[in-house]
Amino acid sequence: MTVMRKFVFLLLFLFLGSASWAQVKPVKLEDNLFSTYHHQRATLFRSLPHTPGDIIFLGNSISDGGEWSELFADSRLKNRGISGDVSAGVMHRLDEVAGRKPAKVFLLIGTNDLAQGIAPDSLLKNLFWIADYLQEKTPGTQVYMQSILPVNDQFGKFGGHTRNGEVIKQVNAQLQANAGAHTYTYLDLHTPFSDNAGKLDSKYTNDGLHLNGDGYMFWKHLVYDEVFDLEPKPAVLPAPQQLEWTEAAFPLYRVRSIVVQEEGLRVEAERLKSILAERGLAVQIKPKAVAGEPHIALALAKIEAPHQAEEAYALEVTKEKVQLQANTAHGIFNGLQTLTQLMRDGTFIPGGKILDWPAFGWRGYMVDVGRNFQTMEMLKEQIDVMAKYKLNIFHFHLTEDIAWRLEVPRYPQLTAPEHMMRNKGAYYTVAEMQELIQYCKDRYITLVPEIDMPGHSAAFTRAMGVDMQSEEGLAYLKNILNDFSDTYDVPYVHIGGDEVKITNPDFLPQVTAWLHERGKKTIGWDPGGNLDQATIRQLWMKEGATNPDHTYIESRHLYLNHMDPLEAVTTIFSRQFGDRVEGDGKVLGATLCVWNDRNVLQQEDVLRLNPVYPGILAFAERSWKGGGHPGWITNIPVSQPTRVQEFQEFERRLTDLQASYFKDMPFPYAAQADISWKLFGPYKNKGDLSATFAPEKKGFKGRKPDAQAVGGTVVLRHFWDPLVRGVLEKPAENTTWYATTRFWSETDTTGHFWIGFQDLSRSYNSDTPASGTWDDRGSVLFLNGKLVTPPMWKRAGQKGNAEIPLLDEGYSYREPVALPVKKGWNTVLVKLPVGSLKGKDWQNPVKWMFTFVPVDFKGRKPMGDIL
Repeated sequence: MTVMRKFVFLLLFLFLGSASWAQVKPVKLEDNLFSTYHHQRATLFRSLPHTPGDIIFLGNSISDGGEWSELFADSRLKNRGISGDVSAGVMHRLDEVAGRKPAKVFLLIGTNDLAQGIAPDSLLKNLFWIADYLQEKTPGTQVYMQSILPVNDQFGKFGGHTRNGEVIKQVNAQLQANAGAHTYTYLDLHTPFSDNAGKLDSKYTNDGLHLNGDGYMFWKHLVYDEVFDLEPKPAVLPAPQQLEWTEAAFPLYRVRSIVVQEEGLRVEAERLKSILAERGLAVQIKPKAVAGEPHIALALAKIEAPHQAEEAYALEVTKEKVQLQANTAHGIFNGLQTLTQLMRDGTFIPGGKILDWPAFGWRGYMVDVGRNFQTMEMLKEQIDVMAKYKLNIFHFHLTEDIAWRLEVPRYPQLTAPEHMMRNKGAYYTVAEMQELIQYCKDRYITLVPEIDMPGHSAAFTRAMGVDMQSEEGLAYLKNILNDFSDTYDVPYVHIGGDEVKITNPDFLPQVTAWLHERGKKTIGWDPGGNLDQATIRQLWMKEGATNPDHTYIESRHLYLNHMDPLEAVTTIFSRQFGDRVEGDGKVLGATLCVWNDRNVLQQEDVLRLNPVYPGILAFAERSWKGGGHPGWITNIPVSQPTRVQEFQEFERRLTDLQASYFKDMPFPYAAQADISWKLFGPYKNKGDLSATFAPEKKGFKGRKPDAQAVGGTVVLRHFWDPLVRGVLEKPAENTTWYATTRFWSETDTTGHFWIGFQDLSRSYNSDTPASGTWDDRGSVLFLNGKLVTPPMWKRAGQKGNAEIPLLDEGYSYREPVALPVKKGWNTVLVKLPVGSLKGKDWQNPVKWMFTFVPVDFKGRKPMGDIL
């Protein structure tokens, strides 16, 4: 009997002798059944160190031929392919794979089995055994069963394989049908790798069985989303106005030229060249395409758009080329940002057609450097993020009571260290300001400087020795503005004008008239001072009707410093800017603001303590796409399933971009759209916040919930209620509510969670919770009936002080809570008592809320019952 016949006989003996598939029994075969090469590779695999989070490609020569870590630019990807291997060979060495507890296993095996006469049923039993074994030994591992690839007999090689085309299809059909029963994800590679005749497409092979370089690049493209837990299609954010996917795919890795004829697009062509170079692609800029060569073409053309036609673009991706057209270079720039997102995997760009334009022409982001200085490097990082997501206004708040941050050569005392209260001596020179203006212009962003007047001007008073509204102060200010206008090429000057008692009613009219004479447009805060009609109003407070004689920018309820990270994304996504679905002559658009009034330990804390980047992406979506809903809310309303679905779709794109582009940047966000809560209450606690009620009792079965919510953060009542609505329609004092959800775990493990019951504004001087408490309301949380201990606060009971930085008061900037999670269903119960709804002072408002969300817990199913 030959070795292979012995092999087949042994396999049949193993399976016929197995009494049950309910328990996966180990398989050990004789070493002499396997080749020398098999032992070389297998012994190497056993000798390599164990590393966490491995993603293993397991199989025969087809897997063996892939340079997986290099192909995906990720050292976690490991090659466990052995040329010539069969399913039993994988079974023989599977303990080595399982022992590593990998995050994922991508299995491709079987063509050699069929070629050697092993029956399809026996092969399938082996493959199911492999999946079951991994499920039992390492349940946290996600197993991907890849279909056996098609074969092609036109090359006259590997006849034992290429005759099995129909049998391969039958095996694949069974692999797909049994995915649920054996807890693996089936990946169909057969269909995309097939030509019209159902054979392995000849462009991906040179022998009819194995893959060439093009084949491996295509394989990467097909499984990229599964490797990195992404959506099947690249995330495009903001979402285009019109997007139609096709089945085509452009081979990006083969592109060698950018075709552009207009000299006015040379800068954008060079920009694209740099983008491709970052992906390891060397291209040339040419006036004409080479026949048959994949290329990207940029061109000016008439693009019809109902709004902001100067920013519109049209993008078409076919298998032969990428065509990007726009009315202006700015439109081409916008299209390049979308194209960059479509280049997600660096190999193929999915085919499709896009026609796109912004709903609002003013899409701004504001930073306050008066209170907390930021370096040029950090400012440029934020401007780069703005540009990638098509924001076009950088609002630069330069002066404050704390410090004056802009060099004025005529008056050097303005930036003298002794006149600053924080970051003493830190300011922007004339050269740096000019550099920043140009840096913005190069990205089609307008820098809008704000010199706050006459309020927020204590630094001016300290430096100049006079009040800004005095006659002498106004004279100084006119000199400053005159020099400013001579020095900086900016179309707008923001004059502030709010939060001050106007003692000189001629002050703001004189200042605005002076700037208008110098050709500058002015912007001021509303509510604020006595602005003239020509000055654009930037709304910052209160909901209500606007004056039809004025022009507006929306910033109401767009202050990230007041927002919980998870709430920020839901509330911004829901917004309707200026009570409009698109911009017009009266509402230009909106500006998202970061006012970190409280001192920080280091400049990066402005991005770490505030949800800046997730907020920017949510804002980019809404300000570009338009739409939204009336009113200001904190949570997506579960009573409107369409809105829940819209948010879930958006969040999938958001988290894809988070994983792909923000790995090394502060991005305080965790997926929350699949978390649903049942709320029970109100129970009258009569002011006793420790009082217990039915949901805490053992065996509480509940009833129809009194309210429901979706999200990782649930705000029962916002501190600006009723202007900003929470989940409860009629929140009442001296009541207790309970919220419950549950989640499934595939194994006993340790989960890590964001847990919190208040998110301190970075502008209020709020107190830190007392030792041994989550908050001052008596909130508690139970996981599987066990009380979760509050954090050991670094400054427990610290009275709020603007000069004392926050350290760990927010869940998103302290260590996640590690909790034991059991296999199966896990139940979360949150107790939410409240006494008075009025804070003890304005610095400590009552924001009745809680947060519970997994941050790195693999293997869980959606929490609660998604509505």
